[in-house]
Amino acid sequence: MSMLNWRRDPDYEMRMTAKLIEIEQIKKETEQVRRENKRLAELNSRMDALLRHPDSYFSIPPETDCN
Repeated sequence: MSMLNWRRDPDYEMRMTAKLIEIEQIKKETEQVRRENKRLAELNSRMDALLRHPDSYFSIPPETDCN
């Protein structure tokens, strides 16, 4: 009997669309944070190597990507 009174809710569709867009944005931001964490971990590793072996500074190639 409840199906006889069912009406389409356009607000629900708009909310769902907004949520899907929000989820995609969060996925993109999460991936960007993961890439940045990886980059920082690599830099941290290089810094540790420099601190442990300061005489070998010139054997480590300089970072070429400034971003």
